[in-house]
Amino acid sequence: MKLSVVQQPPVYLDLAKSMERAVELVAASAKQGCQMVVFPEAWLPGYPTFVWRMAPGAGMGKTDALYALSQANSVDLSRNGLAPLQEAARDHGTVIVLGYQEVDGAVSGSTLYNSCAIIDADGRIANNHRKLMPTNPERMVWGFGDGSGLNVVDTAVGRVGALLCWENYMPLARYALYAQNIDIYVAPTWDSGDTWLATMQHIAREGGCWVIGCATALEASDIPEDIPYRDELFPSNDEWVNPGDAVVYQPFGGLSAGPMHKEKGLLVTDIDPAAARASRRKFDVSGHYARPDVFTLTVNRAKQSPVEFE
Repeated sequence: MKLSVVQQPPVYLDLAKSMERAVELVAASAKQGCQMVVFPEAWLPGYPTFVWRMAPGAGMGKTDALYALSQANSVDLSRNGLAPLQEAARDHGTVIVLGYQEVDGAVSGSTLYNSCAIIDADGRIANNHRKLMPTNPERMVWGFGDGSGLNVVDTAVGRVGALLCWENYMPLARYALYAQNIDIYVAPTWDSGDTWLATMQHIAREGGCWVIGCATALEASDIPEDIPYRDELFPSNDEWVNPGDAVVYQPFGGLSAGPMHKEKGLLVTDIDPAAARASRRKFDVSGHYARPDVFTLTVNRAKQSPVEFE
């Protein structure tokens, strides 16, 4: 099976233009024979990197302005906000894993979530996961997810599951995916560098599964001129805001492709999803290597809501 990992930036904080770009990237991947396309964390409409660049408190008003723009360009599933990508998946027979910023129009219509959708090759949203715990200043823009999206789902390319960025440092969250017969483990992120890559390799060995890590390759010159406080946040157009480091590790930890560092494009490689299950003969963390008489994990998958209407 041929896989494409996107290492191209969106049109920052512009949902409509970024969606167009996403559809084009899916088509370009399909043209190369790819049956699966993976996008980084919060690719739609762009990761809110501004929260890491403003002093808490002192930048509150500026954060408010950027939050409002980000909110206005977030995806609302209650309004079929991913319909163009669902159609692209169906047209090209391609599985899409997409990191995006979600606004829940069915409840508050205001709180944002860092979400990941798995769209099957028939265009159906097979799973939607909201990041359980936003990291550090991310809590200024994102609410908490719940366990309802901690699912590994059947797709046209095998069983796929995903955790976002530093959720992948949560051993119990990882274990919840390992225990669902996972073939392909996707880790959309904003992180990069040697420590992150070591984590990806560790997960491939620990889980006995294919692991895909990808962040948005972004230069300051990619940020549109009309973004509020752009010159203050990104004073040098020559800066690599994020080098990307798209990577694929094979089951039990060998490098398959990448890392793709400080370059933009598509990381394309061949993987064999069936190799994941075979690799677990040696070490099956939730199977023969588990000790349920000593350790057990309970996962609450109930969808949490602040209000129930009867």
